[in-house]
Amino acid sequence: MNDFERENKLDWARIPYFLEVARTGSLRAAADVLGGTHATVNRNLRALEASYGVRLFDRSHSGLTLTSAGETLLPIAEEAERSVLSGRRRLQGLDREATGTVRLSIPTVFASMIMPEILVEFRDTYPEIELEVAVTNRFENINRSETDVSVRVAHNVDDDVVGRKVLQYDQGIYASQAYLERHFEMAGRFGEGLCWLGWGNRRGSMDWVKSSPFPKADVKNCIRSPTLITHMIRNGAGMSYLPCFIAQLYPQLVRIPGTDVVPDRSIWLLLHSDLQKTTRVRLLVDFIAKELRARRPIFAETGT
Repeated sequence: MNDFERENKLDWARIPYFLEVARTGSLRAAADVLGGTHATVNRNLRALEASYGVRLFDRSHSGLTLTSAGETLLPIAEEAERSVLSGRRRLQGLDREATGTVRLSIPTVFASMIMPEILVEFRDTYPEIELEVAVTNRFENINRSETDVSVRVAHNVDDDVVGRKVLQYDQGIYASQAYLERHFEMAGRFGEGLCWLGWGNRRGSMDWVKSSPFPKADVKNCIRSPTLITHMIRNGAGMSYLPCFIAQLYPQLVRIPGTDVVPDRSIWLLLHSDLQKTTRVRLLVDFIAKELRARRPIFAETGT
């Protein structure tokens, strides 16, 4: 394949991004329709414009509008889309079997506290689909085929993948009741006498400690595992920010008096765009999303 053929092939792959931005007038709105991220949409638009040597959109604070070149391309792209959709409809049903293997990556805290029941229910519902589950806090690279489906906890996802935001969870500052009884009444106004269990390394903990309700509390035992932090807090080692769903699972954890529950990160389901029509992958993603949403109450504190 020569350079011209290779670039022409890439142009075809970028046409859907052009069409959705033309229809919605927004990178983010187009990303929602396509199941990707605004960064992916923008990158493909820029590459398409560079390939053609023209601007296809005028960009402003109010959104994106077609240039004269974009207006010329639009009906041609729409005709190409109709042809592709016609071919897709003819091929539907060739991968309808709920069988085979799906590789799933989940973070450690979900593996121990949320996912076991969901995965058992999935196995019972789809016994012919085999799961290969990796439990890791590392973001496995879907584009390098390290996994097929990833459960990720993040504020935003900028990867060049299909991302489905399932729900956002809340977090608060928690400790054990025994720890509060021993230390809280004698603590200073800014946390003097209290102890944080930090995330990551000590230097990385400083910013969130300073902005917390207890900037004078000491930071000890900086830990990279939310599961270990949870169990150390249960055993009276100190206090830490925790997702509310963890506190719901362990009644001995209580929110520090006078502190608020606040929205934190979101739970995402990520997969490669090439796999979104594969039956076994789609069934797994839909099942996990449905079961997580059915458990929505545990992700927001319902107590005090």
